[in-house]
Amino acid sequence: MPMYDYKCLDCGKESLVVLTLKEHETGKVMCPSCKGTKMQQLYTSFIAHTTKKS
Repeated sequence: MPMYDYKCLDCGKESLVVLTLKEHETGKVMCPSCKGTKMQQLYTSFIAHTTKKS
């Protein structure tokens, strides 16, 4: 499942949240620390590891 970085606008903590694509599309994300729902997605870089198939 995809993982997204979010910042809670209630408590200020940043969290890595695992969401399904449907959950991410609806935008209903809950802070794991304070259970607040005012979450802002953070956009960060990522690295994709792939394997070469012969």
